[in-house]
Amino acid sequence: MHDVLILGIETSCDETAAAVVKNGREILSDVVNSQIDIHSQFGGVVPEVASRKHIENIGLVVDTAFENAGLSYNDIDAVAVTNRPGLIGALLVGLSFAKAFAYALNRPLLAVNHLEGHIYANFLEHSAIELPALCLVVSGGHTSLVYMPSIGEYELVGETRDDAAGEAFDKVARFLGLGYPGGPAIQKAAQKGEPGKVILPRVFLDRNDFEFSFSGLKTAAMNEWNKLKRKGLANVNDLAAEFQAALVEVLVEKTMHAAEQFKARSILLAGGVAANQELRNLMKKRGREQGLPVYYPSLHLCTDNAAMIAGNAHIKYIKNIYAPLNVNAYPGLIVPVKSTCG
Repeated sequence: MHDVLILGIETSCDETAAAVVKNGREILSDVVNSQIDIHSQFGGVVPEVASRKHIENIGLVVDTAFENAGLSYNDIDAVAVTNRPGLIGALLVGLSFAKAFAYALNRPLLAVNHLEGHIYANFLEHSAIELPALCLVVSGGHTSLVYMPSIGEYELVGETRDDAAGEAFDKVARFLGLGYPGGPAIQKAAQKGEPGKVILPRVFLDRNDFEFSFSGLKTAAMNEWNKLKRKGLANVNDLAAEFQAALVEVLVEKTMHAAEQFKARSILLAGGVAANQELRNLMKKRGREQGLPVYYPSLHLCTDNAAMIAGNAHIKYIKNIYAPLNVNAYPGLIVPVKSTCG
């Protein structure tokens, strides 16, 4: 059987990305054009601006992916693209480009769930992952616990009721004047502070389920900051350290609880917040205590990228799960029942 080369395209938020992956494992090229500098002045992603920048960048990004891989258009076997979930305008740019590209080359189109891509990023780097696995997908738009009995099979077992963890990081960082993106900004401030000097709630930690809620933690942090400022006791580093500790503790304990209940053999971290060092350290520590290996991607594969999309699409390719050229984009995690999405 010949090597399978898949072009992946990812435009679900503010990164325009393209990659070529061989046989679902070997990354031949991985190009990401980030818009962080543009959106940082607004303290968050502006959907309309993101969509327009995708239109400007996508052709060059795809060409660069081919150039870096040393390939021509005709060398690829399929075109994969994120079609859910994400910002609808941003998704449509990538999906429209991928449809046209696949049609022009007479290659199959593969539609990929963004969250499945994040989970698969682990398999691009780790060959020893034992299944079933329990995966924490945590980013600016998502906080979900996913049970994975085998590659390509996923069961959502819990998610946030309101703000995603990354969204809470962004909002609190902006409120404290620490900058954007919020996760790295709070992590940097927390390294100079001490958790416990300020006390914030561990929301939903006392519940025997796998649901998350970070809106209350965000509000508590803001209220506590205002109280401390009135008393002249405000220390942004200590508050950042406590906020990070409160958020991470809930993520880790919920994940461990789910892993135990579902008898997982591995724990996976995925998504932009999986780059948080405190989260990695505590999850590793708790994993050792429970005898469970913990895996997470390299930092550049935690954030949005197209290698994870092309890699995950290989599963669909070998099963002939192709998407029709009228496949749609969906902003939410759940696709309507009558969807023609592959």
